Amino acid sequence: EFGLKHLNYTYQEGEGGIADALSLAEHFADGDRVCVILGDNLIEGSIRQAVEDFRKQPKGAKILLKEVHDAERFGVAELEGDRILGIEEKPPQPKSNYAVTGIYLYDETVFEKVKTLVPSRRGELEITDVNNAYIREGTMTFAHLSGWWTDAGTFESLLRAANLVAQS
Repeated sequence: EFGLKHLNYTYQEGEGGIADALSLAEHFADGDRVCVILGDNLIEGSIRQAVEDFRKQPKGAKILLKEVHDAERFGVAELEGDRILGIEEKPPQPKSNYAVTGIYLYDETVFEKVKTLVPSRRGELEITDVNNAYIREGTMTFAHLSGWWTDAGTFESLLRAANLVAQS
């Protein structure tokens, strides 16, 4: 029904972080670009246009942003016009209200970037560090996600997700 020819999955042992989980997919990617969508993300709209735009990029990455009222819960993008200056993970004083959603588009260099990471204070390989590597390279782009989005990562957001889906 979805036009899939095959579906691959792998299992992450422990809590190594999103970037660690992504590294497990390197052999699935087979040297190609990847789209990463975190399992607790729910969206109303489509990512089709963002994916099409990313395909036209010669290299780099693209993330999807959503304006939120509780930015301190997320990775937060600092923007200047159409450029991302940086991403800060769960900042107590966010530099914007634009959360980095759990939807990432990466070129084939993502796995090399993950291999250079060191664990954070939490002992995890952080996807924010991967994204900031692309920003330092000057190859990160972004799009704004249309419609509602929630990550269902807390009891409150899980209830919100259930209500949003029920109303759709």
